[in-house]
Amino acid sequence: MSNELFASALGLVDPWYVKAVQFDVEKRMLTISIDFTKGSRFPHKGAEGLHKVHDTELKRYRHLNFFQHECYLEVRTPRVKLPDGRVATIIPDWAGKLSGFTLLFEALVLTMCRKMPFSAVAQLVGESWHRVHAICKRYVDLAVDRLDLSALAMVAFDETSSRRGHNYLTFAADAEARKVVFVTKGKDASTIAGFSQFLTEHKGEPDQITNVSIDMSKAFIKGVTEHLPKARITFDKFHVIAHASQAVDKTRRGEQKTDPSLKGLRWTLLKDRQRLTASQKADLDAFAAKVTTKRTARAWQYREQLREILDRKQINVMSTMLKRWCTNVQRSKVDAMKKVARMILDHFDGVVAWAQTRQTNGFLEAINGLFQAAKRKARGYGNFDTMRIVAYLVAGNLDFSAINPHTKA
Repeated sequence: MSNELFASALGLVDPWYVKAVQFDVEKRMLTISIDFTKGSRFPHKGAEGLHKVHDTELKRYRHLNFFQHECYLEVRTPRVKLPDGRVATIIPDWAGKLSGFTLLFEALVLTMCRKMPFSAVAQLVGESWHRVHAICKRYVDLAVDRLDLSALAMVAFDETSSRRGHNYLTFAADAEARKVVFVTKGKDASTIAGFSQFLTEHKGEPDQITNVSIDMSKAFIKGVTEHLPKARITFDKFHVIAHASQAVDKTRRGEQKTDPSLKGLRWTLLKDRQRLTASQKADLDAFAAKVTTKRTARAWQYREQLREILDRKQINVMSTMLKRWCTNVQRSKVDAMKKVARMILDHFDGVVAWAQTRQTNGFLEAINGLFQAAKRKARGYGNFDTMRIVAYLVAGNLDFSAINPHTKA
């Protein structure tokens, strides 16, 4: 009865059956022995018909725990003689993609690793960090190999630090599906070249990319121009406003040296108004009224004007207003904001493109935050290969179901 019960639970079908079940109380381990009916013949991919068993070998697979006890399948695995004389091992349906695990166990590990560090998952399932890492790497590699990028048209690029110092990696994401499709080392023009090659290897072509969202990195601009020739570049509103906010803060820090009244106003000036408390809004309104006497107030006012301009949806209206804004700022005495105006003029077409494309890589900034948080609390993330795996698990939305039916996309 117990053998039939376990066979049913495991989903075994003829000719496989449970031969024995052994439970070791001291080791807290359940071992299920699986065999096949004598005289059985087996199919093998690439060779027609059913093939006679040549010999057998014993294979051991880690399976899902039986309550709190580790569970293993010990399988007498047939090797068959093929018509061309080769001897091939039959892989059971439940065998995982990594030697020594079942599909169900790998699905469990994969699901947990999308939410937890490898080390925590390793501790929970009773396997080494390296084995957990190996399972995730295997599935990510298989899923990435199957990517179909033939419909990809809008791409967002962003870089993030991979470790202390000047070590970076670059993400390329599908801006419509909001998922990472490519991860590579560095943050120079070669990263765009690498993406272009990756695209052709996954049923795509560089000329199909019509819109690209990037920061104002000269390397990224050069890479897009050379390797994605039909792509229109957009510098999103939030990136431009971030530069303006930095200019406000730089102006405040400089003026604060001679004006103590500016102390304590940093976050009031940098936050969006709707996120301020009632008292902070009152302080901000009182401060904004000093625009004629304080450069920091003028810098803040310029930023708010810029924010309003970039909210326009008519590209001709935005273009006219933005040129006028740049002229006014360049005539002012707010040096930090003058640099922002020059930056906008140097990248004018990409800035005003925001009016039409509304393409942003803000979602990549959020992904970057999740990635950095995961990196801080997990060991082994200084290795590029591990970071690539984590990036795909966290933000790649990879479809593992075609590889393992027990996983979800």
